Amino acid sequence: MKYYSKRYICVTVILLLTMFIKFNRIGTGNERVESFRGAQIESAIWNPLIAESVNESSLALVVDNRVYSNGNTGIYMDENLDVMVPVSLIRDSFNCSAGLYEKERLVVEKYEESADFSVKEEDLVKKEEQYYVSASKLSKSLAYDYHWNAENNTATATDISGMTSIYPAKYDLRDKGRTTPVKNQGSLGTCWASAAVGALETSILPEEHLQFSVDHMTLKNSFRRGQNDGGEYTMGMAYLTAWQGPVYEADDPYGDRESPDGLEPVKHVQEIQVIEGKDFEKIKEAVFKYGGVQTSIYSSLRSSESHSPFYNEEKNSYCYIGTERPNHDVMIIGWDDHYSRENFPMKLEGDGAFICQNSWGGGFGDEGVFYISYHDTNIGVHNVVYTGVESPDNYERIYQSDLCGWVGQLGYNGEAIYGANIFKAKQNEKLQAAGFYATGKDTSYRIYAVKDFQGVESLEKKELVAEGKLDNAGYYTIPFEKEIAVKANEKFAVVIYLSTKNAVHPMAIEYRADVNTANVDLSDGEGYISVDGREWENVEKKQECNLCIKAYTGQ
Repeated sequence: MKYYSKRYICVTVILLLTMFIKFNRIGTGNERVESFRGAQIESAIWNPLIAESVNESSLALVVDNRVYSNGNTGIYMDENLDVMVPVSLIRDSFNCSAGLYEKERLVVEKYEESADFSVKEEDLVKKEEQYYVSASKLSKSLAYDYHWNAENNTATATDISGMTSIYPAKYDLRDKGRTTPVKNQGSLGTCWASAAVGALETSILPEEHLQFSVDHMTLKNSFRRGQNDGGEYTMGMAYLTAWQGPVYEADDPYGDRESPDGLEPVKHVQEIQVIEGKDFEKIKEAVFKYGGVQTSIYSSLRSSESHSPFYNEEKNSYCYIGTERPNHDVMIIGWDDHYSRENFPMKLEGDGAFICQNSWGGGFGDEGVFYISYHDTNIGVHNVVYTGVESPDNYERIYQSDLCGWVGQLGYNGEAIYGANIFKAKQNEKLQAAGFYATGKDTSYRIYAVKDFQGVESLEKKELVAEGKLDNAGYYTIPFEKEIAVKANEKFAVVIYLSTKNAVHPMAIEYRADVNTANVDLSDGEGYISVDGREWENVEKKQECNLCIKAYTGQ
């Protein structure tokens, strides 16, 4: 009981004394024996006191050995003594699909099962603009074993289903209300942006129905490339992580080859994962949990009007097997493991296909959607999913010098490297997070902050503010475990140690690689690299590049 508050102990003692006096009074012969009301007293008085005491202490939820605390995730105990979990935490903690529909109904899916939680039935609770569900009810619906330990204020949920896969054999985001209208790129080479914007839009569905501008992504990025020149997924990543967008389609409509100045991003993209090539299990998991996955194929089709020996127009089924490199981006919105090989215009070794949304309007395929065989040479080689989309007021300011993002990589022919970017504070503010690229899967990181930077000697004073491990390549924003205050005009450093399995150049860099990156500015940054964290070299002077390390601040 050492975890309960003094208020709870005092009230409990008074309550017990009152009950003792009531049921042990000397009788007068006229008393009427009343039924014991302990249950009502416990429910009405004790539970809120217990919940308050627990919430004032350290409360933890352990899901499959991953620990979530009330200090940084928002979990709390309600007056029914249920541990309540924010909806935003469910998807990753319970490794499932979780969709909030019309802010009234939460649908949770895992394996072949689904469960509904609704505001009407009081299974879904709104508190301070957040929605919560009971961890015990959630565990029951997902075949988890759930226990509450009052000794250490810890709830534990363990998957006992025995299932090896979290998703079914067939899945289609269209059936879930998690796709946006099919885009039509027309005669322009904007498939890469159409797929990126479409995948981004699906990542916030079904909670938010927004349409973002393809025009703005293709015209207001930092690359020297026109709308007829094509592009690739790293360009979209650079544009979004630099907070150059997205903006609403209504503010910059497609097709006029113009984009107005001064539009501010309506979302801040803080995390984008890159799934390893041909890892179909991870691709399916990403679609199931996060939404559409941007991927590349080789298309011998050029529009909805063209024909190809690799495309079955009756079945809307495509498969290319050959040596041609990808030349077109589409969005994976589902799959069917049992989709017959007979639907494709060539002999294949097995069944199965991804369900893909194209950007050639509703006149192509099945209202813009077609099937691509698992045996296609290029499907699933390059895969991007947008896993961290936040409101535009999440941070006050971004510090960066890599507007073209992940153009190349730098290293010492080994798995590990230190990188440091130096910035000057624009006002009195607090360092809250850092952003960087993991250039491969299984990347470990340590992040340090340095106040009052006076030269490379100052890097010896680095203070550890975060550490962890990342499963996939991609761009990540890591919040600091504690904020670091800096003063206006003070120079500060963000130092990142990266160790990527089997890498030789683990640090992402921006440099003038070709005509498309000719706009890279080396005068806007000050960065250093080191093999051991002691001896440093300036990358702008020695390597003619900028490090892809960003800093985020708040007041």
